[in-house]
Amino acid sequence: MTTSEQITQLRDLGAATVYEAQGAKGALDSGMKPIDPTTRLAGPALTVDARPGDNLILHYAVQKARRGDVLVVDAKGFMEAGPWGDVLTLQAMKLGIAGLVINGCVRDANLIIGLGFPVFCRGLSIKGTGKNQPGKVNVPIMVGDVLINPGDIIVGDRDGLVVVAQGEVATAISSSLAREEKEEKQRKAIDEGATTAELLNLTDTLARFGLV
Repeated sequence: MTTSEQITQLRDLGAATVYEAQGAKGALDSGMKPIDPTTRLAGPALTVDARPGDNLILHYAVQKARRGDVLVVDAKGFMEAGPWGDVLTLQAMKLGIAGLVINGCVRDANLIIGLGFPVFCRGLSIKGTGKNQPGKVNVPIMVGDVLINPGDIIVGDRDGLVVVAQGEVATAISSSLAREEKEEKQRKAIDEGATTAELLNLTDTLARFGLV
């Protein structure tokens, strides 16, 4: 089981580092953006399979979430409705939900930003939704070409979002820490006069293309 300390470590390491450290896998596509780029997000996924233009299942999902969960909603990329707004945000915060990732849109963005609740989405839409169609909670979902299972760890910041499989958390953290250590040595070397071409062993490759 993933610990709160591990969640904090992943959040602080950041999405880009974790993505590279786990073998350049698990990144959600770059169309998924934070509405407030200063927010950071990490937590286990409570997955939601929603119908486009309907948010009935979201009202159910927030009741099923545990403190620290990230709601990860596949709204099928529908861009002409905002199934999440400030009222659901208030309820989510009261229940201790860590944030929202939605393959779709939200609305009331300024209010949500003011509340400090992390939201990642494809865009904003002022249009409301129906509340008539069921969906599913805690099932495998796809966001773009990335499979997300219930309990997988979601890490997000202004750089993007990455998924860490439940059974790979410890490895992802150790690999990320090793990558951080390596990059810190590179920063020090650059400060002392080294070039990135030297540090990344690119000198011969550049020379082959006449870039000397």
